Amino acid sequence: MKPFIPMIIFFAGWGMLPEAFAGQAGQNTEQAVLAGGCFWCLEADLQKVKGVQEVLSGYTGGTGTNPTYDDYIQKGHIEVVQVTFDPAVISYPDLLNVFWQKVDPVDPGGQFCDRGHAYSTAIFYTTETQRKAAQASRAALEQSGLLDQPVATKIRQGSIFYPAEEYHQNYSEKNPIRYKFYRFKCGRDQRLEELWEGKTLPVAALEAPTGGKMSASMTPKKMSPKPSQEELKKRLTPLQYKVTQEEGTEAAFKNTYWDNTKPGIYVDIVSGEPLFSSLDKYTSGTGWPSFTKPLEPDNIVEREDKSWFSVRIEVRSKHADSHLGHVFTDGPAPTGLRYCMNSAALRFIPAEDLEKEGYGAYTKLFPTIKP
Repeated sequence: MKPFIPMIIFFAGWGMLPEAFAGQAGQNTEQAVLAGGCFWCLEADLQKVKGVQEVLSGYTGGTGTNPTYDDYIQKGHIEVVQVTFDPAVISYPDLLNVFWQKVDPVDPGGQFCDRGHAYSTAIFYTTETQRKAAQASRAALEQSGLLDQPVATKIRQGSIFYPAEEYHQNYSEKNPIRYKFYRFKCGRDQRLEELWEGKTLPVAALEAPTGGKMSASMTPKKMSPKPSQEELKKRLTPLQYKVTQEEGTEAAFKNTYWDNTKPGIYVDIVSGEPLFSSLDKYTSGTGWPSFTKPLEPDNIVEREDKSWFSVRIEVRSKHADSHLGHVFTDGPAPTGLRYCMNSAALRFIPAEDLEKEGYGAYTKLFPTIKP
């Protein structure tokens, strides 16, 4: 079971009544119920998918009624998310392909650090069409050769979906640091990278370019592969090398971007992967460029850093593995976060140059800027 997060809940279940199983959504939407271990994590991942309108964390699959976080395991339920999506934007088969890449489908005993049936993977179908699609999707994955072990994910008939307590809903947004620390300690992203690095399943609808996966024009294949250390020493300035490769820190107020207010995006100095946007930059008073959130969360890796006699959260780029800086919890609303970055790890792309620099997918963020 996940570490207990102490808090006081009054009448947590009020307004959170059990619902009939998935499929009974609005006229222009459909619903899917998916199990992928910790519902905090799967909820956060699927909320980023273009075409997904709502993701609720909850419980299903057991025999006991009205499960709570305290007794859902005893009642035989597992953690799931109910996904309401627009099939005109993302189809059910495509949603399943996203799902596969957010879980470890070959693990029969749970997910990542969470062990036991309550954290197992499953697809709950509610119609014959969903059942056939789920079976075809699993069969395609097994036959793809992408995995070296059998797929353990069960395909089960849907039953009553019980929404989890309110404090579980949107947990990653309500408690970003606790969530990120849990996710890191659980090894979820480390295992997903190991399992899916360089592998793809076809998804017609990409995740939104401002909140999740990279846009089609900025896939890893179009990023520069990481050069050797010898090449990096030639390409980078001594300060850029010290910061990105040796976890150095540049001087406050004496760096390139700490007071930059121009519209545009910031990319990794080594690989070019998009990291932050000027739309999320603010004046923190620290002397380093500071942002409330990443432009592309999937390009960011956060790790526990115990140097300097304290525990901090280090921020690195995913593809280049560059040290970028640290994230703190003293930022402004709405995230409460301060991504404190080193200018030496970044390259700024002005909004008017995005198209010619190969970042055309981000021009829509700056509609008033003409190339």
